[in-house]
Amino acid sequence: MPRPKSEFDGVYPCDFYTPAELLDPGQMYTVYEIARLLQGLESDAEIDEGTEAILLDWAIPWIMNNADDLVVAEPPTEADPGYYGLKED
Repeated sequence: MPRPKSEFDGVYPCDFYTPAELLDPGQMYTVYEIARLLQGLESDAEIDEGTEAILLDWAIPWIMNNADDLVVAEPPTEADPGYYGLKED
């Protein structure tokens, strides 16, 4: 249910990193690693499953929105996630 803005202590700009700001150009990342990076965590930070699910809710649209600046690599096995990295100029 929507809530009035006045009920919140503060509201903030909804700014996200650009791919170039977030990703190392020489590396490829899983969606799980990108989700952590978007929250200012280390890409290998230990987080619980529930938190990871919430972070994925941010990371998946970010990847889709920035698809023009990204490349994709096949996962090493069918059980692994794919990898994303910066598109080279």
